[in-house]
Amino acid sequence: MPEIVSTLGFGFLAGYAALNTLVRTSSAVSCEAQSVRDVARTVVSYGESSESLFGDKNTVLSQLWAMFDECSEPDWDACGAEPLSGVAAGAAAVFIRALPSGVPMPELAPEPNGSISLDWIQSRHRMFSLSIASTNRLAYAWMDGTDKGHAVARFDGTKIPTRILEGIQSITDHGDTRVRAA
Repeated sequence: MPEIVSTLGFGFLAGYAALNTLVRTSSAVSCEAQSVRDVARTVVSYGESSESLFGDKNTVLSQLWAMFDECSEPDWDACGAEPLSGVAAGAAAVFIRALPSGVPMPELAPEPNGSISLDWIQSRHRMFSLSIASTNRLAYAWMDGTDKGHAVARFDGTKIPTRILEGIQSITDHGDTRVRAA
């Protein structure tokens, strides 16, 4: 197996994306396929723990899994909340990994329905909030002064929808770009 790791070398990030896809989507069932998947999972894990390769994403992913551990029991908020969905936590991790470099990392919050909220908050009047549940549909809402709205977009697990990236950018960069609802 050293050959797999050594071929990543210079192109680690491209190789990482391919390995991450293998870890998440492989449907092979043979012992050999399971061995390959286990090695790929290990490589992905080591890569994500590297501060130089993943920087702030590593920190946010650690926060995500700590939050999942804290909120994975029914009634975690003492007000009847559902446990955080493992599928939602996995989808949130995939979303965070897919954020392009340079995009600020979100704050995370558990939702009482088992979903996970990713929030970019600049002030009481400038924020973008995204809710990740157990489907590929991302519900989001924004407020930028008097401009506000909400919409839903689909996430394929690899490329974040342009309108969501534009919305995050408009809030975090103080730009004039507004989120399009369609």
